[in-house]
Amino acid sequence: MNPRLNIVTLGVRDLDRAIRFYRDGLCWKPAVEMGDFVLFEIGGVALALHPYDLLAEDAGVPRARPAFGGVTLAQNVSSRDEVDRTIAAACAAGATLLRAATEKDWGGYSGYFADPDGYPWEVAYNPHFRLDRSGRLVF
Repeated sequence: MNPRLNIVTLGVRDLDRAIRFYRDGLCWKPAVEMGDFVLFEIGGVALALHPYDLLAEDAGVPRARPAFGGVTLAQNVSSRDEVDRTIAAACAAGATLLRAATEKDWGGYSGYFADPDGYPWEVAYNPHFRLDRSGRLVF
C-alpha cells in the first residue's frame, strides 16, 4: 500500500458556524462547497467539514461523540512567535485556548486550541523539522 492521507473530515454540529470559523476567522479559502460538505485545501491535504450526524451515519459508527476522540490536528510553523500569533488569531476567531504555548522537552514550542466543535489543534515550532517555502514538512 502506498501510504498517504488525502482528506481529514471533521463532523461538525453547526456547519455554518464551522465554515465561518475556518473561512472567515482563519482566512482559509474553500476549494469545494457542495451543500452540506465543504473542503479546504491545506498544503496538499484537505480538511473537510460535514454535519456530525451525517458523517457518523456514513461511516456506520454511533452518533454519540466522546469528549476526546484520541486525535489531535497539528500545524507546524516556522518560529515560536508564529506559534503565539497563530493561536491568538484562532482564539480571536472563536477558538478556545486549551493549553498556552510552552517550551517542550523535545526542544520545541507548542500550544493547543479547540475549534468551535472542540477539535484540538496543536500549533508547534519544532526546530528538528524542516518546512519548505509553502510550509510543508520536508522529510
